Amino acid sequence: MAAPAGSLVAAVLASSGRLDKEDLGTRIGRLSRRVEELKGEVCTVINQKYSEFLPSMQSAQELLAQVDGLASSIDLLRAGIENEVQRDPNVAVAEFAELKQQLERDTLVLSVLKKLQEFDTAMEEYNTALLEKKYVVAAHQLEKTRSNLKMLESRRGFELKILKALRTELTVQTENMLYHLGEEWQKLVVWKLPPLKESSSLESAMHSELHLHTVPSKEEETAGPPVASVLQAFAVLGELHAKFKSFGQLLLKYILKPLISYPSLQPFTEEQSDAFILRLKSKEPHLDYSSPIEVFDKIKLIFEVLHKYLLNVPLEQPAEDTKDCRVVLPELLGDVIWEDLSDCLIQNCLVNSIPTNSSKLEQYIEVIKSAEEFEKALKNMQILKGDTTDLLKYARNVNSHFANKKCQDVIVAARNLMTSEIHNTVKITPDSSVALPRLPDPGSGDHLKMQKTNKLPHNNVVNLENDTKLSQYMFSLPTCRISSSVEELMKLAYQTLLEATASTDQCCIQLFYSVRNIFQLFCDVVPTYHKENLQKLPQLAAIHHNNCMYIAHHLLTLGHQFRYRLTDILCDGAATFVDLVPGFRRLGTACFLAQMRVQKGEILERLSSARNFSNMDDEENYSAANKAIRQVLHQLKRLGKVWQDVLPVTVYCKAMGTLLNTALTEIIARIAALEDISAEDADRLYSLCRIMVEEGPRVFTPLPEEDKNKKYQEEVPVYVKKWMTFKELMIILQANLQEIVDQWADGKGPLAAEFSAAEVKSLIRALFQNTERRAAALAKIK
Repeated sequence: MAAPAGSLVAAVLASSGRLDKEDLGTRIGRLSRRVEELKGEVCTVINQKYSEFLPSMQSAQELLAQVDGLASSIDLLRAGIENEVQRDPNVAVAEFAELKQQLERDTLVLSVLKKLQEFDTAMEEYNTALLEKKYVVAAHQLEKTRSNLKMLESRRGFELKILKALRTELTVQTENMLYHLGEEWQKLVVWKLPPLKESSSLESAMHSELHLHTVPSKEEETAGPPVASVLQAFAVLGELHAKFKSFGQLLLKYILKPLISYPSLQPFTEEQSDAFILRLKSKEPHLDYSSPIEVFDKIKLIFEVLHKYLLNVPLEQPAEDTKDCRVVLPELLGDVIWEDLSDCLIQNCLVNSIPTNSSKLEQYIEVIKSAEEFEKALKNMQILKGDTTDLLKYARNVNSHFANKKCQDVIVAARNLMTSEIHNTVKITPDSSVALPRLPDPGSGDHLKMQKTNKLPHNNVVNLENDTKLSQYMFSLPTCRISSSVEELMKLAYQTLLEATASTDQCCIQLFYSVRNIFQLFCDVVPTYHKENLQKLPQLAAIHHNNCMYIAHHLLTLGHQFRYRLTDILCDGAATFVDLVPGFRRLGTACFLAQMRVQKGEILERLSSARNFSNMDDEENYSAANKAIRQVLHQLKRLGKVWQDVLPVTVYCKAMGTLLNTALTEIIARIAALEDISAEDADRLYSLCRIMVEEGPRVFTPLPEEDKNKKYQEEVPVYVKKWMTFKELMIILQANLQEIVDQWADGKGPLAAEFSAAEVKSLIRALFQNTERRAAALAKIK
């Protein structure tokens, strides 16, 4: 291939410096020829390439022309679509939506008009049926109008002023229908009742009558009984339950409950040509309460009459979606009244029939059987459903009810005894015992076997028993007086425990703990209920003290006496009352000590008016002191009479001795505190003390027999701690200095046993003037 022209020119120019002009011309000629050659070759190549490119270019130009034509067609088509075709569908859609709305509106109006037509048609048919007394048809038409109105009111966004008028019309016609049905019902079921003021007495119950005009006549038998039509219409309108509820309440109030509450009432029936009459009559004698068996028979008779003449009517259920399309009238009445009726039977009949003695529990089986037959009869009449009711459960659970009733009766009886008068007393002696039947032989129980085995003498055993026997009264309660109510309370406790030994395990436990509750209740009730009297009246305080000690005495052995006759649970150590003993002892002691404090306060208050026993040479002072001592003695004598034959002798003597000791201690303290005692004062103080010494023992009269009280009057120093001190004071008041020194006997005499050296010296200084003899005497007192 030829070299490029540029390179040749460059070569020529490069060599131009070395060539001459000829060579240059030659060379230029050659170069020119070479250029021509190259130009020819280039043209050839270009022509060749052009000839190959031309067809392709022509094809492309043709294709471009076709494309331009197609683009023009597309532009025309787009312009046509935008200007014509696209505008027409938008208009069509808008027109379609508008036509659809119009159709829906017309359809809604048409359906509303149709419902309004149905409402009007149903209302016309209702009025026609009501005039012809076709109550069921009328009720169905009325419900149809209610359904149409409900559907019209459910249309949202479509409000009609006529709906309010239709609603008012429906309400008026419904009330009109119910009024006519009520009139018919009152003709079929007629109540003749006593005045409202006399609706809760036996006499008023005998004026209650129920007339049932539900037996259809021959003309009505073909068309069906009117009662069925009326009740079915009530059912369609949804008012049957309310109507039967009202009927059931009247039946309960004027028929059923009086039969339960008044045992002498009996139901009487009378069948007439156009009615069946049910009334109540009373028979003699008037009992407190009737047997449940009799009551069940009376109630069953009432339901049999109602089932025959009123409830045995088949009704259709108006609701279409319920599985059972029948309304059971007896079941409807049972649902309305059974709960109240069963409660009344339990509270006013079965509760009173629960035995109060365990020996009568077997006879109660007849009551249970009667309750079962009663409920079975009501189930056959479809008044009750198949489930066991509370009435039968209560009757079958007689053991528990017996225990509850027995415990309740025991607690009530015990509380009545606790709140009765305390001053009604009986005398208790060591020979006294609670009047109870002899406890049965315990038999051959395990515990008894062990005890008997332990009592058997073993061979070769030395008898270590002392020949000296204790008195049979060693552990007996001393003679005293207690409230008769407390004696009855203890008898009640023994009898209840004896009842527990013959009862079931559960009843036994309940009765045992009821007895414990009696004693715990005593500790709460008696001190509170009799609080004022126990504080004011010394005799009642003493009786209450005896009552508490009497109960505590019995509680020590009460549990042991019944231990092996009670249930096994209690025999293991729980059957005890010993833990209550300390509480009763504290209760009695606290009450009596409170009364003792009151009496001590009165004694000290009276002695406070004695003007400290000073200046007895003054008549007014002496008279005041003499009056104070006389008042104290009078108080003690009055207490002695009040407590006489009430407190045990030992308690009586200790109490009187304590009070007398209080008076003597106060007198001794007042006289010993005097700083100056003249001879006349000493004589008068001695006379006052002599009154106490002479009259004091006479307040000890624990027994009504005067000759038996001398023993206790002679033992006054045993009960009055300051008695000998008081007598030594009297000796000092009348003795001279030497006699006082002799009585002191260097601190070993009787005077030294009662007075301290300081007290004796103080008395000597008060009685005697300051002399050498007094100083010598004082020196010997040490």
